Amino acid sequence: MGRLVPAVTRALDILELFLEGDGTLTAPDIVRRLHLPRTTVHELVATLTARSYLVPVPGRPGHYRLGVRPYQLGSRYAEQLDLAAEGQQVARSVAQTCDETVHVAILEDTDVIYVAKVDSTQAVRMVSAAGRRLPAHCTAVGKMLLACLTADELAARVPEGAELHGMTPHSITDPSALRAELERVAERGTAVEESESNPDVSCVAAPVRDRSGRVVAALSVSVPLVRWSAERRAELEELARSGAARLSERLGHRGL
Repeated sequence: MGRLVPAVTRALDILELFLEGDGTLTAPDIVRRLHLPRTTVHELVATLTARSYLVPVPGRPGHYRLGVRPYQLGSRYAEQLDLAAEGQQVARSVAQTCDETVHVAILEDTDVIYVAKVDSTQAVRMVSAAGRRLPAHCTAVGKMLLACLTADELAARVPEGAELHGMTPHSITDPSALRAELERVAERGTAVEESESNPDVSCVAAPVRDRSGRVVAALSVSVPLVRWSAERRAELEELARSGAARLSERLGHRGL
């Protein structure tokens, strides 16, 4: 890697300050927080303002906020994002941590479609494939995605009295029971499946958000029952949360 240019580094440090708080700062704020000379800050702020990276806040003399140029750059970056490619990279990282099978899936009507997958290296493991489609109500990723729908969206997909086909004796097949489970998922922030799509596998999942905060996918970790326990479930729920948060960040989500 080549030598870093100090002036560019300082300018980027200034821009990144605007990601915090209410998104407005004065030059003295920047001087105090970055410990830079006052003259240097004023010159950099003037340059960033001239290039539309910063703009003065109307009615608040001396205050600045981000301008249109960072938004344009962010929009171009978002256009180039590929959920499957980004998901595959994060899934690989999660799988390396726990050595279990990791999936990223999206919701299509009442099914989930796996768009990324990394296998465990262990002898006993889940066998699946990217591109596979399964009933959402039978999977952790599906329950996570269904739980993030509005009431109207859920009713359109799973109306009262709908016939839900099970994949194992443990699958939820009653719409009312499914709604109760989805309420628990929404409250907990993660979904759990215990032998509901495969009698020999349990799974945990967490939501993946895009830059607007919308849930666009779910990341899951699947475990054969021989390695499943309450302690392992808690470990993997936290790992799924952190993996989903990393993927969300790669998709432009800034978090709460």
